[in-house]
Amino acid sequence: MTKARIWTKDFLLNALVNFLVYLVYFLLMIIIAGYAVDNLQASLSEAGLAVGLFIVGALFARFFGGKSVELVGRQKMLYIGLTVYLIATLLYFQSTNLHFLFVVRFLHGLGFGLATVATGTIVANIIPGARRGEGISYYAMSSTLASAFGPFLGIYLNQQVSFNAILGICILLVVICYIAAFLLKVPEAALTAAQLEDMKRFTLSNFIEFKALPISAIGAILGLCYSGIVGFIASYTREINLIEAGSFFFIVYSAAILISRPLTGRWFDLKGEGFVLYPSFVLFAIGLAILSLARQDFILLLSGMFIGLGFGTFLSSGQAVAIKSSPDHRMGLATSTFFAITDIGVGLGPFFLGLLVPFFGFRGLYMSMAGVALLAMGLYYLLCGKKAQSEKRFISCSP
Repeated sequence: MTKARIWTKDFLLNALVNFLVYLVYFLLMIIIAGYAVDNLQASLSEAGLAVGLFIVGALFARFFGGKSVELVGRQKMLYIGLTVYLIATLLYFQSTNLHFLFVVRFLHGLGFGLATVATGTIVANIIPGARRGEGISYYAMSSTLASAFGPFLGIYLNQQVSFNAILGICILLVVICYIAAFLLKVPEAALTAAQLEDMKRFTLSNFIEFKALPISAIGAILGLCYSGIVGFIASYTREINLIEAGSFFFIVYSAAILISRPLTGRWFDLKGEGFVLYPSFVLFAIGLAILSLARQDFILLLSGMFIGLGFGTFLSSGQAVAIKSSPDHRMGLATSTFFAITDIGVGLGPFFLGLLVPFFGFRGLYMSMAGVALLAMGLYYLLCGKKAQSEKRFISCSP
């Protein structure tokens, strides 16, 4: 028998769209706080809010888009998301005051959320069923690669060209997304009348998987810690005169994820969730502590490696715990619940952490977040770990 193909034209086009959408997100995420402070006279807390409102917009889109994508149509939802994404990118040119920037950031996140809900749904339906886990694992590499090159590109371009020139590059990338989306052949869902009626119901259980809430709450706490990195790493490296090394921080972070993920996934299957998750909390805390002490390039990049091993491992393993905790027919909802609530921590974190920087400084902030990560490990033990240990759960996960 011929092995069902994963690397089809439609798979590659969809992965390209996802990569470019995430690339624009990370590119602007890393520089927007500095832009708000330098050009719009924002405080650090207000600059953090400008960073986080993007995630809040994406959160709204994921809750409502995940429910509506089959009703609207997958390809149509992708076009809608890309259109909102493009309009928001154009509106940055008019962001001459802070409040308008807040609106643009929320709108930009909305477009991002709708587009990525569409690409995620499309890929699940163009991969052969027999190789779906493997295919989605490959597809997830598109966002991981974007998380490496986006911040690097953002920091580099911010040193070389104007903010408006960076916006021009982002617009070009979104236009390429449009072209790729036009060339996509997307299978649409054939829903029965009963399925349509059920999907139209407006109930809380159609938006949230309650059994996934414990691990999701822990994800929100770690997301809060991580938000201090995405929101302020550019400002921090400028303050400590490690700008060049800072541009490579997320490349090291992503490389650590890419190298470790196959190993941690296998250990998760063989040894159980606690064997992987407890070290992930410790590694994340170590990475934050090293970041707070960085005075040389090597130390800064070493912190990126530990943070990738810690937070990156938690994200894939936390998703597996959320899925295992929920009924099989609600696995998709469990996944969206986990990432949406984790995004709340990432999205709102820069605003609250920005309030602390004047009192603690960046070094004190990162050291404090290391302590919070260790507290989250204790919370995991109380909410999930004890139960997992008593049940001796062994979860199979395709990161």
